[in-house]
Amino acid sequence: MTFIERLNIYEKLMRLDKPIGILLLLWPTLWGLWLSSYGFPNPGVAVIFILGVVLMRSAGCIVNDFADRNFDPHVERTKDRPLAAKLISPQEALLVAGVLIVLAFLLVLQLNALTIKLAVIACVLAVAYPFLKRFFWLPQAWLGIAFGFGIPMAFAAHNNIVVPLAWMMVVANIFWAIAYDTEYAMVDRDDDVKLSLKSSAILFGRFDVIGVMVCHALFLLLMTYVGYWARLGVLYFIGLAIAAGLAGYQYLLIRERQRERCFKAFLNNNLLGAVIYAGILVDLLLRSKLF
Repeated sequence: MTFIERLNIYEKLMRLDKPIGILLLLWPTLWGLWLSSYGFPNPGVAVIFILGVVLMRSAGCIVNDFADRNFDPHVERTKDRPLAAKLISPQEALLVAGVLIVLAFLLVLQLNALTIKLAVIACVLAVAYPFLKRFFWLPQAWLGIAFGFGIPMAFAAHNNIVVPLAWMMVVANIFWAIAYDTEYAMVDRDDDVKLSLKSSAILFGRFDVIGVMVCHALFLLLMTYVGYWARLGVLYFIGLAIAAGLAGYQYLLIRERQRERCFKAFLNNNLLGAVIYAGILVDLLLRSKLF
């Protein structure tokens, strides 16, 4: 195997060729960075968090594929993943994941003690997640905690304290993650049933579409409360209104439960997270110029 071929395998192993997971982890982290700093995050802190998102998401993908290496060959969407296709050994994959986690931890060591402690918890959450679907019917909720943990870490990094607002945002992110990851799970539902795996799409059954929309509604409702709590202005709420429109568009995509359209709805959440971030960014920037 040539060096370039091995790099291509590592790229697929870390899912760098499919960055949607990185983006869904990045948006809540950016929300937290901007709100915790009133719109002016410390540049060094921001760089550490963004690099950390890439490193930890990449490591999480490897751990996920390691956990699913005996299931993925039987699922059409995942059968060509490097571990499933035996293009890389499980030991080498874990070594790569370990290197990524160590690099992420070295970055976090530049921050205060509270952020380091939260980073350890975040790492445990990320590593444990792939194994939950063997026995836990709602692994998407755990994913929401793991993907939202950058929020309290951002508040800790900037202020050395985690305020209740940050935890409210984590709760909101849990409902968002259940919504978008249920859309994702709807793509694999038939395969997951055959393999006796657990997911929210299977748990919700014929109420899956309703479940997704209820979770979207609760997410947007909580983020509305976050806006009032943080005293954000009209531009933030315009961003939320656009996000609500995108959630409505996702309903049109998933209502007939077609695999391709459910996956398209899942991908649409990148835009949903982006418009909320844009609302926070522009609102805080405008406020700083006015006051």
